[in-house]
Order: sequence, then C-alpha cells, then structure tokens
Amino acid sequence: MAGVLDSVDQRTQLVGENRLELLLFRLTGPQIYGINVFKVKEVLQCPALTILPKSHRVVIGVAHIRSGTIPIMDMGLATGNPSVGDPKECFVIITEYNTATQGFLVSGVERIVNMNWEEIHPPPKGTGREHYLTAVTEVEGKLVEIIDVEKILAEVSPMEESISEDILASSRSEESDEAPRVLIADDSKIARKQVTRCLEALGVEVTAKNDGREALNHLREMVESGVNPADYYAMMISDIEMPEMDGYTLTTAVRNDPNMNKMHIILHTSLSGVFNQSMVQKVGANDFIAKFNPDVLASKVAEQVKAAKNKA
Repeated sequence: MAGVLDSVDQRTQLVGENRLELLLFRLTGPQIYGINVFKVKEVLQCPALTILPKSHRVVIGVAHIRSGTIPIMDMGLATGNPSVGDPKECFVIITEYNTATQGFLVSGVERIVNMNWEEIHPPPKGTGREHYLTAVTEVEGKLVEIIDVEKILAEVSPMEESISEDILASSRSEESDEAPRVLIADDSKIARKQVTRCLEALGVEVTAKNDGREALNHLREMVESGVNPADYYAMMISDIEMPEMDGYTLTTAVRNDPNMNKMHIILHTSLSGVFNQSMVQKVGANDFIAKFNPDVLASKVAEQVKAAKNKA
C-alpha cells in the first residue's frame, strides 16, 4: 500500500485535460467509493490512535504521523453508515482539504483509476445517501460513489464563515439601483452555500451552478440571447474539481470564446499543491484562492466588483 501513490507527481500532468485519478476504497459491504488522488497525501495501515475526550463522535482519535498530529475520522460514521470496523484492521487515507490535514478510516483500499471528468456525474436525485455524495461514476460496471468530504468537514469541524467586521465594512457593495452579479460553479452543496452567504453579505447577487458544464451552458445561452456575460457578471468563481467539466476546462473554454473571454475568473478550491498557481496561468484564470477563507474571498470579490463598476 505504501507504493499506491508513488507516482503522484506525474499525475499533475492530468490537470487541465479534464481528467482525474480516483483512489477507490470501501467502507462496509460491497459499495465502492472514490476520492481524487490530488487530495490524498498518503495511504497506510491505521497507526496507534490516541483518544481525545469530548471529541466529535466521528473522530475516533488522533495519530502521530511524520512528526505531526492528525485527527482520524471514521468515514462510515461520517456518512451516516455503520463504523468501518476495528481500526487495527483498517486503513487510513491521509488527505489535505482547505489547507488542513486529516485522515479517514476505511475498511480497505482498492486501486487508482484514471478517468475523464465527463464520466463523473452528479448524484441521481432521490438516492438515500445523496446528502453525502458530490458525484457518482462507473468503473467496470460497478457504481462508484464520490463523497462530499467538504460536507463532512463542515459538520465535524465547522469553519468560520462570517466576514470580519472591518473587512465587511470596507468590502460591502455601495448602494445602487442594480446589485453586482457574480456567477459561481461548485459541485459541493456546502461550498455553494458558503460562497453564496459570503457574497450576499456584500450585497452581491449570486447565480450558482452545480458544475462547469452547467456554468458554460449558462454562459453560452446568455451569448445566444445577445448578452455579454463579461458585462452582466462582475466575475465568475469556479471550483476546480467538478463532475462533467472541471474548473480548468471551464476556464479554458471561456478564454477561447471571443464572446465571453473578457470575464474575470477566480478558481476557488480545496485542492492543494504548488501546481495550482502554474495551472492558473496556463488556463488563463485571473486568480486562485484556497477554500475557505471568507475574508480573503470577500476582499477579492469587492476588489473586482469595484473594478467592474469603474470600467463600466
């Protein structure tokens, strides 16, 4: 298992090609789950755990790994399912989300599969576990469920979502006949809510789409109706990891279309890694922000809203 991520550096080559690699794993039973390899730092047999009193029931302890202390969460309990079992017989997937490191206890790790984001689809409506799903796909005829980890983290360890008073005072949009508009694209329900609440606190009108494909179709419909998206929206804020079409591919498509290529685009993602900044430049995005810092997001949005008004 130590070698499952040996070639992770090579996987950065997939970025920008609407491709990804999924690490497949199991909880209890035959259902297979997946997580993007870019979120994964390490996979290992579950180490000795230290129990923390008064911790969330999903956090089964902390592990001392590589001179650091990492909270370990039972992925089964975190998704409303039974515990994955005895930690001594399980594996831990060490991940990095929103600049924080955490481990998820799973019963078994399968393998890594190379896929296209077009093969990753939103969860079907009415599924019992849709609350914790961000996407689904199929591998060798078997359904793979991709869990909304941001939803889990928001429940287990809620992040500060309010904008500080000084930032809010300096960033709130000035009163006018028409509120500034911002388009956001993100497949995570919790992320869409976080961004929407942040922007609405600034007096911004938000249009939210569930993935890059939806956002691009929306922009193209605007163009067909005679509206220039760059004039209508002050900016677009896009996640990177999304089913159907990722944020890099969305940005590239916008930049290649002369009817909308003047849009100001910020990539807003929990993905970590130094390759992000180079990819921002490669696809032509204006900026990159790591999730989720409401003060940073509010400042960036207010800055662009003001620039868009001055240009108008």
